[in-house]
Amino acid sequence: MLLNFYLRNDKERRHEHRLHVLFNDGALNIFGKGTSFRKTVFSSIVHFKYNSRGFTSKSLRYTTMNQGKKRSYGVLLNDVEMKEKGNRFFAARKYEEAWQCYTNAITKNPSNPQYYTNRALTGLRLNRFLDVIADCRAALELDSACVKGHFFMGQAMCETDNLDDGVKHLQRAIDLAKEQRLNYGDEMTQTLRNWRKRRFSIQEEKRLSEELELQGYLSRLIREDRDRKVEEIKDKHGASKGTDPVDPDVQEKYKVVEQFADQCMSDLNNMFAALDDRRRKREIPDYLCGKISFEILRDPVVTPSGITYERKDIEEHLMRVGHFDPITRVNLTADQLIPNYAMKEVVDAFLSENEWALDF
Repeated sequence: MLLNFYLRNDKERRHEHRLHVLFNDGALNIFGKGTSFRKTVFSSIVHFKYNSRGFTSKSLRYTTMNQGKKRSYGVLLNDVEMKEKGNRFFAARKYEEAWQCYTNAITKNPSNPQYYTNRALTGLRLNRFLDVIADCRAALELDSACVKGHFFMGQAMCETDNLDDGVKHLQRAIDLAKEQRLNYGDEMTQTLRNWRKRRFSIQEEKRLSEELELQGYLSRLIREDRDRKVEEIKDKHGASKGTDPVDPDVQEKYKVVEQFADQCMSDLNNMFAALDDRRRKREIPDYLCGKISFEILRDPVVTPSGITYERKDIEEHLMRVGHFDPITRVNLTADQLIPNYAMKEVVDAFLSENEWALDF
């Protein structure tokens, strides 16, 4: 269907255009060309796409030539088109432009959580972590089960040194992804693992600093106690400060005090040295770790092939990858998994003696 009609700008009464309208296969195409009373040449190509919401502009740009000067006027896009435009900018690593497009999409439709998570991911690339947290909170208010909302929130919180809450959100994202059967590969688990190790490292540094401070404090107390006892001996035997009496009994008392202080200092140093050696050996044996996530086993199960896995890891493998043992490649189903109580006892014994492993 082809329609021809004239379009006159009644407000300025200067432009008069002839438009050809072609409607075909659910699309409306407008081709226009004309002249004005001021010899202004006008050309435009407009494409409208028809869908369930009616006609929406797919692309629209007016170009006018007025006395040799070219002007272009863009047409406002809807929220979906703004989001798609932002995605293209993001793919091209033009994060500032993507951020603005997602912001425009949110302005047009603030009830879509995806727009907030898209802008949050862009904010992570731009290191705008506080803005990321705000966007994720807005997304989670709209959808409390939003996986990306928790995942990006966790990363931003960790980047702002709020590691405890950040790790909780990362773990929540992984749990929700499993519940919703969403496959994000190893990205989420690897991110959680890295931040948990980072948290453990920070806690270790803090613990070491506190231990050194405690060691210094106890050493000072031992020295002060020694000096106090020496002064008491001097006062008791009438010796002036700074001079040692020649009485053999007094000298023997000095010697006892010094030996006791030296023994206390030696015991103290040996105790902290043992702690230091134990800290250096803080490694989890490979046989206590799962064969998929390489994290310490919490709920070990054994397969008919004799391989022990973490239950959640092997069940996830069976659900997403296939019904086979990932190491032996033998056919395997979830009902063939048997709890490995012997390994569970070994792990529990190790954790009771190495509580640091709970945070590793």
